[in-house]
Formats: sequence, C-alpha cells, structure tokens
Amino acid sequence: MWKIVFPGIAMIGITYAFARYSFGLFLPEISKTLQLTESQAGYVGFAAYAAYTLALLSSPLLIKHFSARKAVLLSGLTAMAGMLGMAGAQGFITLFISAFVAGTGSGWISPAFSQVAAASFSRQQQEKGNTWINTGTSFGLVFTGVVAVIFPEHWRWSYVMFAVLAFLVYQWNAAIVEEKRVPAVKKTQRVPLRKLLLQARWMISASAGIGFISAVYWTFSRSYLTIVHGMSSHESIMFWMVMGSAGIIGGIAGGVIRFLGLHRSYQWGTLTLTISLIALTVPSFPSIYISGILFGISFIFMTGLFIVWGTRQFPSFPSLGVSISFFSLGMGQAAGSLAAGRLIESFSYPAAFILFSIAGCFLLLMKTTILQNRR
Repeated sequence: MWKIVFPGIAMIGITYAFARYSFGLFLPEISKTLQLTESQAGYVGFAAYAAYTLALLSSPLLIKHFSARKAVLLSGLTAMAGMLGMAGAQGFITLFISAFVAGTGSGWISPAFSQVAAASFSRQQQEKGNTWINTGTSFGLVFTGVVAVIFPEHWRWSYVMFAVLAFLVYQWNAAIVEEKRVPAVKKTQRVPLRKLLLQARWMISASAGIGFISAVYWTFSRSYLTIVHGMSSHESIMFWMVMGSAGIIGGIAGGVIRFLGLHRSYQWGTLTLTISLIALTVPSFPSIYISGILFGISFIFMTGLFIVWGTRQFPSFPSLGVSISFFSLGMGQAAGSLAAGRLIESFSYPAAFILFSIAGCFLLLMKTTILQNRR
C-alpha cells in the first residue's frame, strides 16, 4: 500500500499546496510586486478554484476513457506549467491565467488517486490509504513555508523551484502508478445525472459549505496576520508552517470515521473548522497559533472525510463520488474567495472572518445520510 501512498502524498502536495494554496502564502509579496488590490487577489484565488471545479467536472470522463494513471500524470504537468507561468507573471492578467492552469491539476488528482486506491488496495486499506494520500497538502504546506523562509521575498524563484519539484514527482508517479483502465459501466448501472445528484445532495451541500467557509482562511489568513495583527513576514510564514504541520494529523480521518461514524466525525470536524476562523480574530499569539493548528487539522480531516463519503456514496465508481464532493467543495471555495475579498474591501478583515465563522455554525445542522439508488 505505502508504495503508492508515498508518491501519492507527493503529488497531492504538488497540485494542492504548491500549485494552489501557496498563493495565499506569497500573496503579500505578490500583491506588492504586481500592485494587486484585495479584489484582484480574490479574483486570482477564484481562478484557481474555478479551474479546480472545471477539472473535477471532466475527471470521471478522463479516468473512464483514458485511465487514472494518465489523469495523475496530467495533473502533475498542469501544475508544473501553471507554476512556471506564475513565476513569470508580469501583471494581474498573466497571474490570473497562470493560476487557472496551475489549479487544474488539483481537480483531477484526488478522483484519480481514489480510483488508483480502489484498483490497488483491499477494501480495508482504501479509506486509510485515501486519507493518508490526502495529507500531501499538509506536507506541501510545510515545505512551502521552509522555502518562503529561505527566500523571504523571492516568490518568483520559489515557484520555479516548485515547478522543478513537480517534474521530479511526475517522474516518480510515472514509475510507480500502473496503467489500469476503469471497467466499462454496464447499461443497467447507468443512472440519470439528476438522480445521482439527488442521491448525493447532502454530500454536495456539506462539501460546498465547507469549501465556502474555508476559502477566506486559505486566501487571506496570512494577509490578515501581517495587516491586522502586525506580524512580520517571517512570523506569518512560521504560522503557515505550523498550520501545515498540524494538518498531517488529519490523516487519521479514516480511523476516526470508523470509530465515531460519518455523522459525528463531520460535526466535530465542522465545529473545529468554525472555531479556527473566529480564533484568528483574537489579538493574542496563543489564539492565533491555536487557530492555525485547528484549521490545519480540521480542513485536512474534512477533505479526507469527503473522500470517504464520496467512495461510500458511489462504491462501484469511487472517483465519481470524490469528483462530485470535491467539485462542490471547489464551487464553495470559488464563491468564498470572491465573497471574502469583497467583504474585506467593504468592511474589514475581522468582520469577514467573523461572518464566515457564523456561516460555519449553520453547517453543523447538515445531514450525512448516504442515499443509495433504488430500482
């Protein structure tokens, strides 16, 4: 199992932490260099999220008609190309386009690896393998923080380095992940799209909601620390690394879900994520770092939970369930990134984070019922 899990962790780190979420880490320096407004920064964040959601829409077809292996490798290539574009961006438009390209791979990679896990692991290993592969984001966040410390204001060279690492991880996955096509879906197994969406309506709603409230943190948390709390660039990077390190703990999601059940695990994860948003608004270093730790753990935990939820919802084609769940998550993040930028411009950073945490409280009421097709 671990022969596939380790390169999977690395590829998730490349496509999520490097290609998508590192924008939030480097946002203060990027904004200063390219003279971006808060709204423009929100639009760049939106570009990555939009690419992510569009890629998720195509991922089941890509995996079915080609293979999960090809989807994995294509994810690495788009991440590498997008990061090279970001390294050379000369203004808002080129940064927007490059962020879009970089974000595409993150939409293909999770469904692809869920299908690789289904084909390569035993049923008992699948949830454990999937949730540990998902921790690649956290490992990647820690690494991006280290790079930012070594090259504090050289965000362009940082993206060049990330692109080089993306190429190496691409080669690793090419050597390990085997070519396995998805079996053809029988006509009797086909279900109208509307019926599929109705079956997964609770998963879709929960995923979109968590995506929405988490977007403000991913895009604007570091700017919040430097602008509102007066942290230095080095201190805010250390915060980012603490947050990423804590996320590794989220890899226990598979075991927690087996112990507590899906519903209780969802409620605890959502509550922890909501508390992390409000904790960032408290002007004290202990509260700020507690916020980062709680967010790191809860976000990776919740994305792992959605992978498990998706594979349970559609056990015969797990990548479809993960695609639907993560598509909803991405749509929520795209909307959340835009809304957060507007709220910060219109009101303030604290007001935006408080409003997003209030929204998180309503998500605690969500059901986690898995509805299966009835013939």
